Amino acid sequence: MDTMRREVIGMMGAAAGAALMARSVAANTDRNLGSASKTLFWVATVTPCDKNLKFDPGAFRDLLAWFKHNGADGIVVLGTTGEFPSFSLAERKQVAEVALKDKLGMNFIVGPGTSNFPETLELAKHAEEHGADGLLVVPPFYYKKVPTQGLIRYYSMLFEQVRVPINLYHIPGTSGVPISHELLLALEHYPNLAGIKDSNGPADEYAEFVRSFPDLNMRTGTENNLEYALAHGMGAICMDGNVYTRQIADVFAAFRAGKDYHAAYQKYLAMHKVMQDLSTGVDGYGPMKYALSLQMGSRQTYQRPPYNDVTDAQMAAIKRGLDQIKETA
Repeated sequence: MDTMRREVIGMMGAAAGAALMARSVAANTDRNLGSASKTLFWVATVTPCDKNLKFDPGAFRDLLAWFKHNGADGIVVLGTTGEFPSFSLAERKQVAEVALKDKLGMNFIVGPGTSNFPETLELAKHAEEHGADGLLVVPPFYYKKVPTQGLIRYYSMLFEQVRVPINLYHIPGTSGVPISHELLLALEHYPNLAGIKDSNGPADEYAEFVRSFPDLNMRTGTENNLEYALAHGMGAICMDGNVYTRQIADVFAAFRAGKDYHAAYQKYLAMHKVMQDLSTGVDGYGPMKYALSLQMGSRQTYQRPPYNDVTDAQMAAIKRGLDQIKETA
């Protein structure tokens, strides 16, 4: 941890580095963040299913080992990319248990969120008992325009019964329930409030989160804010980490080494553009899982409805894109 702090100080200048160190020491003294440094790269992993749409534990274990091999610092299990609403409570426990049985030296954050408190608490306690390093908790997402006081009570009930570090999940385009500054301020007295994942995306909104809560880990969940996150000592939880694991890991490696991480970021963007141009991207879970199977040389895995299987045309285009990336790597 001290080595990482020295690297950050070298990059940001003595004055800014001293301020960052003071905040980091305070944060790690007062808060069990579940990681030695905030500037870590978590893959928002997919959840592989077989042809019968049953969770595939063997494929999942292979996938987690692949992410480790390619430089991921951590994994977020059962986030949006993990299709958490598409799995039953029992299945979500099974997925978490497979992930947490052997963490491979990575930091694991589990998503226990549901639309009701009892099930959220049940999944949160289960993850805590099985060794999760943290939680990523989406607000109860059926009711929209809910009062902030109601959200404060919902999250406070969770903080009072769970000790593992908790991150609030800001993804209003999907959940319909934003994480506000007012909510964070009301919860900041809980020592296990670790931060947020901001999957909304606007750069100015993310920058305001970072400016307002420098002692928390305001992880970006969108790659457009990755450079800003690193420059301000924050981490990232990346959906693109599924397909571009090594490329994003290289950005973090360059940052930690005091090298030009902007160049590594541009290289990632260039590879992303290749896939967008040739295959309309791999943002859908079917195409994403197919791209992973090609990279890993493993069997194809599947996603659950309402998402569609990868089409034959998409398969051909994804293969062309990955081949071109290999040639230019």
